[in-house]
Amino acid sequence: MKIVLEHLTKIFKNLDKRIKEPVIAVSDFTFEIPDGSLIGLLGPSGCGKSTTLNLISGLEEPTEGRIYFGDKDVTDLPPEKRGVGLVFQNYALYPHMTVLENIMFPLGNLRGEDRLTKEEMRDRAVHAAELVQIEGLLERRPAEMSGGQQQRVAIARALVKSPEVLLLDEPLSNLDARLRLQTREEIRRIQRATGITTIFVTHDQEEAMSISDLIVVMKDGAVHQIAKPQDVYDDPVNLFVAKFLGTPQINVFSGEIRDGKLMIGPEAVFAVSGAEDRPVTVAVRPEGFLPAADGALSCELKRVEVMGRDTSVVFSHPALDAVQGRAIVDASLTRDLEPGAVRFSLRPEKTHLFDAESGERIRCRLTRKEEEHV
Repeated sequence: MKIVLEHLTKIFKNLDKRIKEPVIAVSDFTFEIPDGSLIGLLGPSGCGKSTTLNLISGLEEPTEGRIYFGDKDVTDLPPEKRGVGLVFQNYALYPHMTVLENIMFPLGNLRGEDRLTKEEMRDRAVHAAELVQIEGLLERRPAEMSGGQQQRVAIARALVKSPEVLLLDEPLSNLDARLRLQTREEIRRIQRATGITTIFVTHDQEEAMSISDLIVVMKDGAVHQIAKPQDVYDDPVNLFVAKFLGTPQINVFSGEIRDGKLMIGPEAVFAVSGAEDRPVTVAVRPEGFLPAADGALSCELKRVEVMGRDTSVVFSHPALDAVQGRAIVDASLTRDLEPGAVRFSLRPEKTHLFDAESGERIRCRLTRKEEEHV
């Protein structure tokens, strides 16, 4: 089932009486979600991603815009008639019911031609439990289960009605790190097994990048970029997207383009073509640094943190927007590094330029010519 959002907008009245301006939770969101795909809605708290999910599910009514499931306009349909399965952050399981009873519960509300016998409801519930691999826990109650197991029950309950759309609102945020990893892998496995169009809301960029077919990056109700996870990482459209994705975070310097050269402080680190002279923000991914005696960028080495195959080189520079920067490099290249001066050669494909005021991406070609003292 493809989902089409046309100019979707949601405006709330501001609860702070001192502020007259309304809150624009979602602003002019237009997007077609392909049938059978898993979409990650990613952004910081308050960016509008959960409101978008609530609009799709029918829990909220849009101020403007339309929502289509396939070719059917569902904008004015109530949630129970949209054929969606919802999984919330807090699981919302009934504590007095067994796992089987919790999964079967939505089926008891079916009426008319959709009504099922108890045997049919049990069969469908068992099948949903098998999909999420909890068929051996059907007689337990929620209090007797781990957080990860409870989340699987919530997913099975959402799947038992055979929804055409599965909506997940930060389903992993209450789990510890190990369970988050296991459960997100299960979500991807289940989505592939069922082929259900799935929308996954999260503020964790690692979660979104690891399981999504496409990522929608949001901020302040607006969509900033929609692309495949690796494309968003490698080709961010603005500084916000570049900084939001990536662990460790991208390193941001103040710089300028002058006479065809990219300057960071007094040093020319690249030749630039296709961009006029101006102040710029230079963002370099941690893997974009290469320690080199003749490197174009000189920094102060603070420490080297051993990570095994790679090492984390912590450095400072007057043009950095943070107290320290971090480079991830092969361990074999850092054995002789000691605190003090260190020089880096930068990888052009890992270096992005942005307008110093707007933060929008500057498209240009960077050429490393250190041997010519660029």
